[in-house]
Amino acid sequence: MNEALQEIHDFLPCRTPSRWIENALANQDLMLIDHAHCEKKAASTALSLMYRYVDNTDLLKKMSRLAREELRHFEQVLAIMNKRGVAYTHLTPARYAAGLREAVRKDDPGRLVDVLIVGAIIEARSCERFAALAPHLDEKLAEFYNSLLKSEARHYQDYLKLAVQANSGPVDERVAEFMAIEQRLIEEPDSEFRFHSGPLAKSS
Repeated sequence: MNEALQEIHDFLPCRTPSRWIENALANQDLMLIDHAHCEKKAASTALSLMYRYVDNTDLLKKMSRLAREELRHFEQVLAIMNKRGVAYTHLTPARYAAGLREAVRKDDPGRLVDVLIVGAIIEARSCERFAALAPHLDEKLAEFYNSLLKSEARHYQDYLKLAVQANSGPVDERVAEFMAIEQRLIEEPDSEFRFHSGPLAKSS
């Protein structure tokens, strides 16, 4: 797993700021609620790709498996929340995913390539954050977050391979464009804590 994590660190433009780790530890209930939302959204994204690209066999197979795994993770997060007395409530989404999707091209095949690149980046960042958080969490939650690393790392790879396939060639230049956006979203201060937010802005 260390090798897969190193690959993710090499792929992403920056590490999660230590201040975000502090924010997460101070807002663990909120972190779990938003984590549940993220797993549900990830499953929804995979299903929407399956509906839109019905003739792409590789995509159908990979997204079907991914959707099942993300829904399983959603159930697992809900179970943890239930044991801890944390209610699953509606949250406004982080600016993160929307900020990445703003740069997605409108027409295919560019649209599909970009959506898959965004999916890869989100999965990689999730994996990086699970690994960064785990050493600071209680034993049960740390064990759960460590258990997610393998599947999240594979999801990022699946998305990236499908992007190369959809582009009929390398996607490095396009990835670099999205990475510049991602780094800004991860490092710039945010007004609300979310699993994919930047560090909270310090109150004056």
